[in-house]
Amino acid sequence: MAKNLVIVESPAKAKTISQFLGKDYIVKSSFGHIRDLPKKGLSIDIDHDFKPDYVISPDKTKIVKELKDSAKDAIVWLASDEDREGEAIAWHLTQALKLDPKTTNRIVFHEITKNAILKSLENPRVINLDLVDAQQARRILDRLVGYELSPILWKKIQRGLSAGRVQSVAVRLIVEREREIASFRAQSSFKTIGIFAKNDQKFNAELSVRLKEYDQEVKPWLNDIKNAEFKVKEITEKPSVRNPSSPFTTSTLQQEASRKLGFSVRQTMSVAQKLYENGHITYMRTDSTILSEEALDAARSYIINNFGDKYYHKRQYLTKDTNAQEAHEAIRPTNFNERTIADNYENKLYQLIWQRTLASQMSSSITNKTEAVISVSGKEEVFVAKGEVLKFDGFNKIYKNSFDDIFLPSLKPGEKLNWQEIKSSEIFSKPQARYSEAALVRRLEQLGIGRPSTYAPTISTIQNRGYVEKRDLEGKSVKIRVVTQTPEKLIETNDEITQGSDKNKLIPTSIAEVTNDFLVEYFTNVLDYDFTAKVEDNFDKIAQGKINWVEVITNFYKSFHPLIETVESISRQEISKMRAVGVDPKDNQTIYARLGRFGPMLQKGSTDQGEDIKPLFAPMPKNKTIETVTLAEALVAFSLPRVVGKTKDNLEIKANIGRFGPYLQIDGKFISIKDQDPHTISLEDALHYYQAYQEKEAQKNIKQYKNGLKILNGPYGPYVTDGKKNARIPKDTDPMKLNESEAKDILKNYVPKKRYRAKKK
Repeated sequence: MAKNLVIVESPAKAKTISQFLGKDYIVKSSFGHIRDLPKKGLSIDIDHDFKPDYVISPDKTKIVKELKDSAKDAIVWLASDEDREGEAIAWHLTQALKLDPKTTNRIVFHEITKNAILKSLENPRVINLDLVDAQQARRILDRLVGYELSPILWKKIQRGLSAGRVQSVAVRLIVEREREIASFRAQSSFKTIGIFAKNDQKFNAELSVRLKEYDQEVKPWLNDIKNAEFKVKEITEKPSVRNPSSPFTTSTLQQEASRKLGFSVRQTMSVAQKLYENGHITYMRTDSTILSEEALDAARSYIINNFGDKYYHKRQYLTKDTNAQEAHEAIRPTNFNERTIADNYENKLYQLIWQRTLASQMSSSITNKTEAVISVSGKEEVFVAKGEVLKFDGFNKIYKNSFDDIFLPSLKPGEKLNWQEIKSSEIFSKPQARYSEAALVRRLEQLGIGRPSTYAPTISTIQNRGYVEKRDLEGKSVKIRVVTQTPEKLIETNDEITQGSDKNKLIPTSIAEVTNDFLVEYFTNVLDYDFTAKVEDNFDKIAQGKINWVEVITNFYKSFHPLIETVESISRQEISKMRAVGVDPKDNQTIYARLGRFGPMLQKGSTDQGEDIKPLFAPMPKNKTIETVTLAEALVAFSLPRVVGKTKDNLEIKANIGRFGPYLQIDGKFISIKDQDPHTISLEDALHYYQAYQEKEAQKNIKQYKNGLKILNGPYGPYVTDGKKNARIPKDTDPMKLNESEAKDILKNYVPKKRYRAKKK
């Protein structure tokens, strides 16, 4: 048995570290947490200081046994990550392996390199119980919220929903932004651009104000300047200095990887994890922008050797967040001389980190900005022309941003200018943009909600739970008015632009809207931005040893639990959202958008309108919610089922939408048409789906005997059936060679596997 046992969280990390240590060390992985609260049940003793009942995860029993055997007669080194999660993993290991947390060696490092590992072994410490308490407080508080609040959502809104301290706030942000956009009313104005010339060099200048009224202001203004004189009023020239951004933290890496690489937050963290475990970058969960002196020296050497002294400028970026874990560094390469790595996705993210870190230690870029103000005789408004020329690229040498030089001709004050045309184009004001994953991370960080390690799982959870959809928006075609004044005449034209198109935006579902309104009304504290941020601050104070974790949980639970008891008495009807969309002109019945058992739906008619009224129901149109569906869209939804035509056998074909999507109904059979719109599907396409269905059904019938005995091809393989009982045919038996007697024996002797169901409490 080895004299030293080093325990890390992941096999990849263990493999990398084992390369740096000698034969006296064995490196093993715990595969993450080995103990946690059980998946079922609260498992927190509320009456005794919220004591948690941790258990060894069922899938970790074997691992714990192996680690116990390896730890016998060995010096144990706990080498999990240096954050609260990593500290908790180390503490749970001491509990499971019967080690003393006050004496067991705890080693930490921010990069997986030989020097870092050997240095950590020379400087061990013990487990920081304050960090463990901070992680434990987060885990217990989140369990209390989830365990008590989620069942309320199941009873009052819909089964399968979940609530969480951070995830519910994230959903609230997305819902509120969508409502801001829905209530926004665009205002039109006119952007006016003049094309001027000097010595055959053309340049553009923009009018300093936006004109408003087309007939009363835009056209008269352009008519007035037909014979106007244009002069250079003033020229200003000044250098502009742009400094590089700080090295990456977790959130800024997520945002930049989304912007430049199109990575999702989850994808960024997954790739970064691999880069870290393979020794390419430092630890990827950090709030810090600081670089170690060793890293600063390495960056200096690389920049001077490859680009020269003028490109080097030492910078140390102080972290703005006072609660950031300063023991960590920013995310950086472990070796600046490693320009690329093999894996394509990993290399893309690595390049981004490599460039950003080196750029942070490079000189500023310098541009020369020129601004020319052009007066118009008889008018107070002026035109402004701007030029910008790059004089020194500085950090842009590595961290390139698209930059095109904009040259202006040599101009002097008082100089007259020739003009070719003045064009005013209609533009519309825009609401705030919908959240992308990266924008949501940025907003959560600004509000102080969550921490780097929580953003990726939070965003995944709200999508998996059906609160949010990430999708593209097509936008709408909008007509705009354009009027152009030339020296000869005024020209009026119409143009067309697309507004509202976007990619990979987070859109709330109807479930999100209903759930959010319920939580905001009855659980204000849980969804209050300041309150949620204050909870995070308390976790930080626990980690710093300033307050006791039990005190934090106790204060929270005192205000939280009474709300649960109050809401229990509220009926589902009071909470369920129902919106009157409009009246069907054919029968004068009101159409409602509401939440049903399986999600948002439309309802026409209500018993409130008369006892003889039998409500009709229709599915919610695609990409529409209770709040956004219109009467026109609802009327189309109630036009289903639609008779498409008939088959060659004179069977009626109906198109409809059900719980599982659009389908055709023919002679009692239901055929999915997921890629088609039931409102518009043609008879030709419907017959094609029907033919494919018949061919598939024909393939199911392998063999048929007398008295209704059949061999069919099912989703799990061939089976024998008499219409009442089914029996799977053994894999080593050819169903085509079975005679009737053998088929009967298989059916008679088949014993289905028992299905175990959890007992109802």
